[in-house]
Amino acid sequence: MSDRVDAATEAFVAHRKLLFTVAYEMLGSAADAEDVLQETWLRWSGVDLDIVRDQRAYLVRITTRQALTRLRTLGRRKETYVGSWLPEPLLTTPDVAEDVELADHVSMAMLLVLETLTPTERAVFVLREVFDLPYSEIAEAIDKTPAAVRQIAHRARSHVAARRPRKGTSSADTQAALQAFQRAIETGDLQHLLDVLAPDIVLLSDAGGVKQALPRPIVGIRRVTRLLSFGWTKLITTASVEPTQVNGRPGLILRLDGELEGVVSMQVEDGLITGLYIMRNPEKLSHVERKTTLSRSPASASQR
Repeated sequence: MSDRVDAATEAFVAHRKLLFTVAYEMLGSAADAEDVLQETWLRWSGVDLDIVRDQRAYLVRITTRQALTRLRTLGRRKETYVGSWLPEPLLTTPDVAEDVELADHVSMAMLLVLETLTPTERAVFVLREVFDLPYSEIAEAIDKTPAAVRQIAHRARSHVAARRPRKGTSSADTQAALQAFQRAIETGDLQHLLDVLAPDIVLLSDAGGVKQALPRPIVGIRRVTRLLSFGWTKLITTASVEPTQVNGRPGLILRLDGELEGVVSMQVEDGLITGLYIMRNPEKLSHVERKTTLSRSPASASQR
């Protein structure tokens, strides 16, 4: 019995980072992704491993089904959410940014695009486009035929393509944009920031009704700079600023009197900031006090 439990535990640990990434991509919530992994483990620990041909595929299947159930519940919660809803930010390890494709898929901008898909479309898109799973494997995970999965994948891919962020920018330009924003926060001088804001920039903030935040997105450079000048500047100029990596992109941690106050992440395209995302909801800040490793493949023996 203990040998079977040990084998199940070893397999789960080897794939845990992959499973978390699947769940987080589907849910946009680290807390819900962790809950899904707990449910996955409970079901996996009762499986007869002798009948499992592909442990990774089996674990992904359990995780996907649990995430789909949770995603539908999450959708109902969002209907009564106070103010704008943003995905839960992650403080990511440097290797996430180095994996350009993964960083693109877990960026705040991309996660917001995924929010516009149906739960099934999101599951298929994530499993196919991010993890490159075969249609047959995805079909088993969502209880559809491979032919149906192909159709769903095509529909989801077209939907995302019409809404996804434009081509990214170089790391040097991205860093320059981050530094300009940080300088504006620390000095209150927005002139440098104007040079790196896109004309159609979108600013969203999420406080869950607990702290001050914007009730709806702010669009356009004039409206965003006006808000930063007369509203948010009073808050952010009193905070200490710490550059970091948020969801594989440059970001800032804001602290007041040493306490975590919020996280700013951004989308930079062609050297200009096209999206600013300010998270102040305390319930969504638990995963920015420690770095999270995301993965698209199982851990090697040396990583376990």
